[in-house]
Amino acid sequence: MRPVQRDPGDGAASAAWELLLPAASAPARTRGRSLQAALREAVRSGRLAPGTRLPSSRDLATDLGVSRGLVTEAYEQLTAEGYLRSGRGAGTWVGAAVRAGRTRAHDLAPRSPGARADFVPGTPDLALFPRAAWAAAQRGVLAELPHQELGYPDPRGLPRLRTALAELLARRRGVVADPERIVVVSGVAQATALLGVALHARGVRTVGVEDPGSPQHDALYASAGVTAVALPLDEEGVALEPLRSSGVRAVVTTPAHQFPTGLAYSARRRAELLDWARSVDGIVLEDDYDGDFRYDRAPVGALQGLDPDHVAYTGSVSKSLAPGLRLGWLLVPESWTEEVVERKRTMDLGHPVLDQALFARFLERGDYDRQLRRCQRAYRDRRDALVAALDAHFPGAEVSGIAAGLHVIATLPQRYGPEERFLARVAEAGVAVRPLSAYAHAPAGPEGDEEIRLVLGYAHVPPARIAEGVRLMAEAATG
Repeated sequence: MRPVQRDPGDGAASAAWELLLPAASAPARTRGRSLQAALREAVRSGRLAPGTRLPSSRDLATDLGVSRGLVTEAYEQLTAEGYLRSGRGAGTWVGAAVRAGRTRAHDLAPRSPGARADFVPGTPDLALFPRAAWAAAQRGVLAELPHQELGYPDPRGLPRLRTALAELLARRRGVVADPERIVVVSGVAQATALLGVALHARGVRTVGVEDPGSPQHDALYASAGVTAVALPLDEEGVALEPLRSSGVRAVVTTPAHQFPTGLAYSARRRAELLDWARSVDGIVLEDDYDGDFRYDRAPVGALQGLDPDHVAYTGSVSKSLAPGLRLGWLLVPESWTEEVVERKRTMDLGHPVLDQALFARFLERGDYDRQLRRCQRAYRDRRDALVAALDAHFPGAEVSGIAAGLHVIATLPQRYGPEERFLARVAEAGVAVRPLSAYAHAPAGPEGDEEIRLVLGYAHVPPARIAEGVRLMAEAATG
């Protein structure tokens, strides 16, 4: 039915007619809901201001060419919701309780906007994500998953996934992996938060963190009421004397490939660290963030395999698949299992079931192993390209750390310094880099001002772009 076009009696009627006319043209079965939604949005957005008197239901129905019942129902519904107010014989008015809300969505995802070359570490090559295999696994899961498994899951995760993860971690990382002690989490960040809450519940108020180390640890533990204590490194790993004198009973480590220095803990330091944990009845929190990626030899097994009663082990697919999947695992000592699982239950009632079933199938069919091999080949080639580019454009530069992971530490000769001026020139040239000093928990002394040590991520940069980016960085430094 086309609306009857006539001149409404006042401004409010005219405004209402214009705003609601599209809703009046909706299909008959949805016309009532469309009319309510249009009127609600007009009030919410402020186009119908608080205190505005609306036309009578009879007049508005005539204006819109709809039944009076639709308008009456819309008025009654929005009055019940608080958008309108009415009184017997007093008409219908726009209520004063509504405040226009912001409708624009902002993207807070971390980016390097406008960079001509981006060497900021921590991101894999997202173009390597196995879309075809992932889609096939998704179709298989949707076809096979029993209806009852779409209910609330075991907070630890689906038994199928925990079993597949236990097999993977034992085979690839030498972990003592009991499926009953594996908790599926939303990445290492949630694993850290869970451990922080569990530590706090046990009366632990401090946790040792490697210095330099991940800048996220301070905030994550602080959110659980636990203070991070910076512990310096030596050439073998976290330094023992500062650890012993700190008084902490928990320490976060990245022993397979320390972030960001790139060193691997020595066998002696691994043993000494576990002796310390036993002596204080403490716990080592092992972040195996890129343990699968070693290019010069087979990866060293996880620390957890040496003493599963004193090591909590965590990892994720953020470097092997994509960080946006928010999928990881936490393997805790037996004495910690019950309280960590209960914290997970109260935190989110368990990880999404479809994601878990999909990843379980991905593991079972060998797709994840194939993805790891693919990434390892690509990242090894890119590391080689970065080292070659540094040799060509920064004579005398040194690359330290083991051949592993997704980043290198590059120490540039002092002639390119001081560091502050170097970073300013490189940023002006559109090259995004991070200095090693950005990952320090304790401030550095003035003696290191002339030294330039960069943490250069390469996994997300194609070899040709790596060479071009290093060239731009060299030109900026010497220009």
